[in-house]
Amino acid sequence: MTKIFIDADACPVTREVISIARARGIDVILVANGSFNFGRYTGRKGVEGVLVSSGADAADFAIIERLSPGDIVVTQDIGLAAMVLGRGARAIGVRGRLYTLATIDIEMEVRHAEKNVRRRGGRTGGPAPFDEDDRERFSANLERLIAEG
Repeated sequence: MTKIFIDADACPVTREVISIARARGIDVILVANGSFNFGRYTGRKGVEGVLVSSGADAADFAIIERLSPGDIVVTQDIGLAAMVLGRGARAIGVRGRLYTLATIDIEMEVRHAEKNVRRRGGRTGGPAPFDEDDRERFSANLERLIAEG
């Protein structure tokens, strides 16, 4: 049975994921460090919380350990998305971007290049503010991802 994992720290679409998953009988696992308020979402039917240490990538590795082929991971982290795809699961960004094996390598290269620019003191610019169009695109693409099975 498919599960949906949320890289939950600072995830702006947690409510949407839970609502969509609940309508389809899919379990949701929220994975976060201590900065996330589990009480808001956990304890509901079909929603589990996994609290991890605050170490770098602790949530990522906790998700990968629990992941099965066909599961879905909601994340803003391209590195985690790459690991998810490598495990035969699916990944979607909070703005509705569907990560694929066909594009993940170039996305990782861009991420690496931008990181190098920032390390040298340069600026790469941040994402635009999250808005309702992002929320709607995410919901539509998550629905599609679930339907494709």
